[in-house]
Amino acid sequence: MAAVEVRDLTKFFGSKPALRGVTLAVEEGEFFGLFGPNGAGKTTFLKILTGQLAPTKGDARVLGVDVVADPMAVKRAVGIVPEVESPPSYLTSFEYLYFVSRVRNLADPESRIARWLDFFDLEGVRHTICKDLSKGTRQKLMLAAAFLHEPKLLFLDEPFINLDPIYQRRVKDYLAEYVGDGRTVFMCSHLLDIAEKLCDRVGILSDGQLVALGATADVRGPERDLESAFLKLVGSRPR
Repeated sequence: MAAVEVRDLTKFFGSKPALRGVTLAVEEGEFFGLFGPNGAGKTTFLKILTGQLAPTKGDARVLGVDVVADPMAVKRAVGIVPEVESPPSYLTSFEYLYFVSRVRNLADPESRIARWLDFFDLEGVRHTICKDLSKGTRQKLMLAAAFLHEPKLLFLDEPFINLDPIYQRRVKDYLAEYVGDGRTVFMCSHLLDIAEKLCDRVGILSDGQLVALGATADVRGPERDLESAFLKLVGSRPR
């Protein structure tokens, strides 16, 4: 079973198209990367796949679940790191993770929380309210919340933003291990050098259309790296 199946996915905001007939599948155990310039439709795509936004037309299934018919089932099943969302400002780091664990009805929440506080070196801010955390620390907390229930599928929108090289490496190593265990990552990022090392397959969106899809090496083609291939595909396209 494919972890993600999308067919002819289209989204309009008024008369403006954000996605235009996107079709793709991501298999279980795959690290998939979706890339594109600002405004290409990546975040809209992720919001549809995670049940936060309804498509204008087309079909999307996540772990076999129709995202329009049962968006809550999708949200329960996956881990999500959105691009711009932050944890509630009035909760402490521990309270936020505990809240997430209660919403997900997780067994033994304190040991799960302890694992991720340790992984991200957050024990020192355990009792710090989120509004007083640095951007990098808030990002680590959002990642911890997504990893907390060890889902079969992670949707990550710019997961490495605001992380220093130490934690970028730590997250990369964890994600490689995660996919190695047969689970799936669907990631959007502007960091093509990181993505090239992690992703089995990639897709490139431009103006809401999928202009490339395939194994990372195939999309790179004769270019020296994925960034060069990306620029060749979308750099001169009219905006």
